[in-house]
Order: sequence, then C-alpha cells, then structure tokens
Amino acid sequence: MLPLSQFQDFIQQHELFASGNKILLAVSGGKDSVLMLHLFKAIGVNIGVAHCNFNLRADEAQRDENFVKLLAETLDLPFHITHFDTKKYAVENKISTQMAARDLRYTWFEEIRVANQYDYIALAHHQNDAIETVMMNLIRGTGISGLHGILPKRNHLIRPLLFLNSEQIESIVTKENISFVEDSSNLSTHYTRNKLRLQVIPHLKEINPNLEKTFADNIARFAELENFLDLEVAKLQNNILIRKTDGLYIALDEIAKLKPQKLLLYELLKPYHFTEHVVEEIIVSLTALSGTHFFSSTHQAVINRNDLVIIEKNTDVLLNEFIHPATKRISFGGHTISLTYSTVTKFEMNVAKAFVNADQLIFPLVVRKWQNGDKFIPLGMHMPKKVSDFFINEKVPVHIKHSTPILINGNGDIIWIAGMRQDNRYKLTTATKKVAIFELEN
Repeated sequence: MLPLSQFQDFIQQHELFASGNKILLAVSGGKDSVLMLHLFKAIGVNIGVAHCNFNLRADEAQRDENFVKLLAETLDLPFHITHFDTKKYAVENKISTQMAARDLRYTWFEEIRVANQYDYIALAHHQNDAIETVMMNLIRGTGISGLHGILPKRNHLIRPLLFLNSEQIESIVTKENISFVEDSSNLSTHYTRNKLRLQVIPHLKEINPNLEKTFADNIARFAELENFLDLEVAKLQNNILIRKTDGLYIALDEIAKLKPQKLLLYELLKPYHFTEHVVEEIIVSLTALSGTHFFSSTHQAVINRNDLVIIEKNTDVLLNEFIHPATKRISFGGHTISLTYSTVTKFEMNVAKAFVNADQLIFPLVVRKWQNGDKFIPLGMHMPKKVSDFFINEKVPVHIKHSTPILINGNGDIIWIAGMRQDNRYKLTTATKKVAIFELEN
C-alpha cells in the first residue's frame, strides 16, 4: 500500500500547503518523482505536472519526456514541458552543467507556477538527497544554513518526500508495481553527488545503519539553530541598524561589542551580499581612517567617522552634465537640478537653492562631481577654501561627497556646491538685474 497516512502526516506537520491549494509537481520520470505524483493523486490534491528536457542524454531524454507526458495524460493532469540547451547555457554563464540545469529548471518552474496560478512547487527530494546535500556543503564550506541542507518548505518550494529514504522508496515502488524510467547518469561517478551516493554513503551506513534517521534528526536540530540565530539577528537589526536617507548606519562601537563578532556581523551584512572574507576585513579595520571602503556584488560599506555606512553600489558613471541658457532641468546621478530666471532680486536662506547673478554666467555651465584641488569662496567669506576641507568641516559623509553635484561656470569657477553652499563671487548685489535660480529638487 502507498504510505498515504505518513504522507499526509508529514504535510500537516510541516504545514506544506493548505486544503484547496494548487500544486505543481516537478516530475523527471524517475522512481522518486513518480511515487510523489501517485501519492498526490491518491489524496485528491489539485495538481499539475512539469517536466524539463535538458537535451543532455539524447534518446534517453526524449524517452523520459514521452513517459511523463503519457503518465500525465493517463492520470488526466495538466502537463507542462520545456526544452533547454543546457550545455550552451553552462558555457555562456561559465558554470557546471549540473548548476546550469538547476538554474534553468528552478527559473522555469517559478514562471509556470506564476503563469498558471499554482500555489507551490513540489520537488521529490528524500532523506538521502538531504544527506548528500549536507555532505556536499561541508566539503565545499558552509554556514549554518548549509548544515540543515534541504528543508521541507522554503518559500514556494515544498519537499513532501523527506519522510522517506531511498530504500523505502525502492520498496514501495516495487511492491506497488509503479512504472518509472531510470536515468543512466545516476550511475556515473563523474558528478560529486553521485560519488557520495555510490561510494561514500554506503561505507557510512556500515558504521551507522540508521544513517538516514541520524541525519534527519541532525538536520532538524540545525534548522532550529538557524531559526534561533535569525531571531537574534532580527533583534540586532532593530537595535543597531539605523536607516537614514543616505544608507544604513551601524555604530562602530556596536560592532566591537558583538559576540560572537564575526558570526553576527556576517549575518547582519549577508542581505547585502558581503562575503565572509570581507566581513573579516571590516572587523580588523574598525579603527581605520574614515573613508575606507569595502565592497560586495551589490553594495559598499564605508567607514564614516564612528559608523559603518552601507549603501547600494553606484553602477552609474557620473558623467558631466551641461546647462545651457534654455535648459530647464538636468539629472546628475540621483539628483535633479532645475534652472529658472527672475527679474526680482530676491534671496532665500535655502541651501537647496542658489540665487546667482545671471550676467556673470558663462554658458555652457557644467555639473560634475567633486575633484581633488577644487576650491571656492563660501558665501559670506572672502578667502578661497578647499572643497575637501569644506566637506570635512560640514561633516559630510564620504559616500555623499563623491555624489554631490558641483555647479561650474564656463570660466572654471565653482558657482554652487548643490544643497550646501553657494560661492560668494556669484551672490546677488544691488547691481543685479537678472537672477538665475538653481534648485536641487530632490
């Protein structure tokens, strides 16, 4: 008999899905996924079947596709099929064939799920797959999440066969006379997972005949440990991460107090894709000079006086922008500067605006970022000052000064450090007849 009560108990225990949900089943044609299909069909869940042809095993791949298609038709189920040029994708993305197949199938499964309004995608991983995954993670190096391997549920993915091991699946399929197709690549030791399955795990089972049960218990413990760590990290995020308009701030003295420091800082920075190696660099650089940068694939972290500031990596090159007499608005990085004119000689105390004697302008004007050696005469003063010194005096964060628009006259003079200070040479006087008003709109 099919283990329907155990199947349903496992689904309820892990809250894999609710009554009335629509489930997309990933079916390769092998014994694991075919058994999963029969279990779902037997308990009356609304299901559909998805099959990927990776075009890696020629006639065998077509045989698998035909088998799964016929099975879906026999059971009167919706059938979704796709074909991939897996080797081409692997070469283009410089990854292994196995990783290419994984990327392609998961992306496609999600597309089918959304397009056809399935609630979850069911995968036929069992206890032995979980063991292999944990061992592969340990061999390659892993954090706590890698120690629990495959979870029964994560986002829209569910794995309802994790209550069975490979021997149990083999026994059920044989007793129930369930037809399936065998993937010949499963017998090849060319792949790391197969080496573990065929050469390593059998020896471990000689030491511990209950290996699957032992790993299942350990995986559950590690999953609970990860949940505990996530709760602690969430508390830290609320307590020491301060979100400001220009980035996320963590006080350096708060980082110094973290225990265990490396683990907790890594977990705090993980959402921003900082690697363990970069986290180590940050820790040894807590007393470094302000302006020290650290990079991830998507973000940068900057030591700014007493804080570590996390901001998105600016992939846009800040090209010079030109302002002509008729220009009304230009964009520079994430800023917008507008230009209007007035014959009313009026000045406002507003750092977001510059009120300039229009007769002194030499077009085209240039908007660019700060450069070493830049000098200007701050409004109200009479002596030149280095812009770098002005930034220091105004306590402008390092990551802000490199994206602050600087308005330059045609003769090379700085007219305005946008949003901060106008140059005294271009202020309005009693002789001013026309006013150019520059405004930093955001």
